[in-house]
Amino acid sequence: MCADTPDYKDTLNLPKTDFPMRAGLPKREPGWLERWARIGVYERLREKEGREAFTLHDGPPYANGHLHIGHALNKTIKDMIVRSHQMMGRDARYIPGWDCHGLPIEWKIEEQYRKKGRDKDQVPINEFRAECRDFAAGWVDIQREEFKRLGITGNWDEPYLTMDFHAERVIAEEFMKFLMNGTLYQGSKPVMWSPVEQTALAEAEVEYHDKDSFTIWVKFRVAEYQAPDLALAGEEMGGEEATAIFEAGQKAATDFEGAYVVIWTTTPWTMPSNKAVVFGPDISYGLYEVTGRPEECWARIGERYILADNLAADVLGRARLDETMYRRLRDVTPAQLSAMTLTHPLNGAEGGEGAWDDIRDFRAADFVTDTEGTGFVHCAPSHGMEEYELYRELGMLEQVITYNVNPDGRFRDDLPFFGGKAILKPNGKEGNANTAVIDKLAEVGGLLARGKIKHSYPHSWRSKAPVIYRNTPQWFAAIDKPVGDGQDTHGTTIRQRALTEIDNVNWTPRSGRNRLHSMMESRPDWVLSRQRAWGVPLTCFTKKGALPMDDDFLLRNPQVNRRITSAFEAEGADAWYDEDAKQRFLEGVVNPDDYEQVMDILDVWFDSGSTHAFVLRDRADGTEDGVADVYMEGTDQHRGWFHSSLLQSVGTTGRAPYRNVVTHGMTLDEKGLKMSKSIGNTIVPDEVVRQYGADILRLWVAQTDYTADQRIGPEILKGVADSYRRLRNTMRFMLGSLSDFTEADRTDPADMPELERWVLHRLSELDETVRAGYAAFDFQRVFSSVFTFATVDLSAFYFDIRKDALYCDGDTLERRAARTVLDLLYHRLTTWLAPILVFTMEEVWLERNPGDDSSVHLTDIPETPGDWRDEALAAKWAGIRSARRAVTAALEIQRTDKVIGASLEAAPVVHVEDADLAATLQALPFADICITSQISVTTDPAPAEAFRLPEVPGIGVVFEKADGAKCARCWKVLPDVGLHAHPGVCGRCNTALG
Repeated sequence: MCADTPDYKDTLNLPKTDFPMRAGLPKREPGWLERWARIGVYERLREKEGREAFTLHDGPPYANGHLHIGHALNKTIKDMIVRSHQMMGRDARYIPGWDCHGLPIEWKIEEQYRKKGRDKDQVPINEFRAECRDFAAGWVDIQREEFKRLGITGNWDEPYLTMDFHAERVIAEEFMKFLMNGTLYQGSKPVMWSPVEQTALAEAEVEYHDKDSFTIWVKFRVAEYQAPDLALAGEEMGGEEATAIFEAGQKAATDFEGAYVVIWTTTPWTMPSNKAVVFGPDISYGLYEVTGRPEECWARIGERYILADNLAADVLGRARLDETMYRRLRDVTPAQLSAMTLTHPLNGAEGGEGAWDDIRDFRAADFVTDTEGTGFVHCAPSHGMEEYELYRELGMLEQVITYNVNPDGRFRDDLPFFGGKAILKPNGKEGNANTAVIDKLAEVGGLLARGKIKHSYPHSWRSKAPVIYRNTPQWFAAIDKPVGDGQDTHGTTIRQRALTEIDNVNWTPRSGRNRLHSMMESRPDWVLSRQRAWGVPLTCFTKKGALPMDDDFLLRNPQVNRRITSAFEAEGADAWYDEDAKQRFLEGVVNPDDYEQVMDILDVWFDSGSTHAFVLRDRADGTEDGVADVYMEGTDQHRGWFHSSLLQSVGTTGRAPYRNVVTHGMTLDEKGLKMSKSIGNTIVPDEVVRQYGADILRLWVAQTDYTADQRIGPEILKGVADSYRRLRNTMRFMLGSLSDFTEADRTDPADMPELERWVLHRLSELDETVRAGYAAFDFQRVFSSVFTFATVDLSAFYFDIRKDALYCDGDTLERRAARTVLDLLYHRLTTWLAPILVFTMEEVWLERNPGDDSSVHLTDIPETPGDWRDEALAAKWAGIRSARRAVTAALEIQRTDKVIGASLEAAPVVHVEDADLAATLQALPFADICITSQISVTTDPAPAEAFRLPEVPGIGVVFEKADGAKCARCWKVLPDVGLHAHPGVCGRCNTALG
């Protein structure tokens, strides 16, 4: 530029915007939250009339601690579902809720008592319950603010709480439906029991962790072998054959006399409760004799053991016997095993008081395998479901059920040898019961071997302590008994109804259907009762002197039920614990003295499973049919909330409470490891928000495939922040270029250049993709499509091309059309992305729509005209873009080699083999598209030195420098620069300057 050439910078139409490059989200987001609350965005959306309702029913988090990253993932996905459906024209309601009852809260109050030296049992129960209620209410308030900080929209002023009086009334009411329809019963069977928490647990309250367990191989002596009936054999066959049978029987009797059946167990503490041993009817067994032994070995020379052949070498190896120290004497058939009886290893032990002197039952069972152990299973039906069910089917439960283990996991005090010994200590650590049992078995010669094993073992998800199976009276909902409510359209039993309804639900991902279906096919009866204080009680009465199987055992009286539910509505479930509760509810209907009041509380999964009744059915902002459009939770809820909600709903209404079930995976660290405070790899949502802002956390959610396990960590978040920065720059350019756009600038699509009409075509395609993605809850698809469009199609292509016209043109069609397209882009990008980036898109929206009542979240995604779609044009521009890629790649080499500083210094020659494509390029301002000052397109064969891009065949590019001088205003190199009224500019810029 000559010294006397004017500076034309101020004559350019450069972008003008106050939209900052740096977002400053952590500091600015709270202001938008305050603004939304002030203008009542959620409430104003509810005022929109004529819209079809859409309800996502919130699975209630537990009110007892700060949010973790799983909470943030969960609530953000829910928020995206709600917001996207609202912006697609629905009345999308979201009522947040909390699970407020249960053991963890009780524990916290008990901890406070212990610190103060108070005894919980000396505190009036309703005083204790009031403290639990206050504790839960405090955490509800804390979590509510933490959720709101993430940008979650909803009816935060009126959430649902399972401890609200109306909720407690409905939970009790729903329980009473099981009471009245005949599915409620009291039974005594093994249930998962937490000795630490002293209550039964549901499968959903159990998680599996590795545990080191004692393992023992125990000898049960063959007490008697009953040979075949020789008299009968003699009548039915000849003398020689009968003699052979007799001799074989005598030989077997001799071989088996004093032999041992060996069992293996990882729960030595169950040995005092052993009542039987079972074998597999199709397993090959042998009799093995010890012929030698090393020192410090419990096996004795001459002892004989019956073992599964597939496992014999392993078992004897555990006893420190190598293959030279034993021999296999003979086959042992299932018929011969059936002819044996066994004695417990503690049989006859001094001081045992005869507790184990009965003969042990010995029979075949289908669940025995020869893949591990010994091929025999010791049975303590009080502590194992398979054994329990076996003896229940045989009608022998009374003979085999024991009550040796107390609620705290200690053996009953009067149990010989082991009284008072604890399976677990109060802190959940290993107690002294296992070692006491092992030591006693070793003392009486009952052990063959011992060891330890690391295996997956059930633990309480609350206390993290191991659980046991323990026989105890509990209340159950029978899922295979016909439901006596007259609703037969979905099957007669809870299981049949549930299996039918599962296939009436849409599952995202589809695997969720298979998982829940499989669980429902095999699940046992639902354990409803818990032996705790903070919850909704089982509001029923039992008749004194009656047995659980008697018809009059349970009081089923509608008038009594109404009295209870009325009291709960007014006073909450505390009414059940008043001193005069039994008289109050029964007097005048039945004689209170004839009945016992049940004091167990309901499983909290029944509480949350019942929420559809008091939220969807009863609230004004619920649903007309009491069914939610969506339930959305983590994959663990297939055995939790999805499961219990389905069971509860089909048991009382005959249908599922949801139309769609959406499932997300678990959140892992960057290495794919489960997060753990002890490892130090946890990510706390509040820390991410304080460092990056909630929108970055929300963007992480949108970028992940949440249906599988996802990863998060510092490096991943840096990548998310970089994606955000690139998108923000796109929005900033768009805002700056629209700073003074008015309706007078708007151009009809029919009059636009092809490039603009191609952008409109892409908008049409994307609108379809975005709506389909949001409808399918596929936020990764939505964001990746929009992000790719914004950064590749727009920033790297369309904006790159049109910057010249936007900055340098006067009032031209190209500039007006480009700005019209930018306006159309603005309205779509902001609304498409608003459900994801709730704060940023509000900021973008307010840049052009200031005002106290304005919000992008009050806006719907705009409809896209059908005539924007132009497949022929899209195909044509696909070829143009390919040719452009070849040109830009060729120029990049020249720039890297410092032959040129910018592409505007070039005037390449483009050799195109396809004549149609060449004609297309020649008819276009291809130089503008390639951002060069000049360009030539020819069908002449490309010379050997031409640049070729492998992925764009048929095009060769020969580099040439542009002829002329550099325009002082637009920087193009053109021959006419300096020949116009305004010095140093080209003809186009001279016209723009006027």
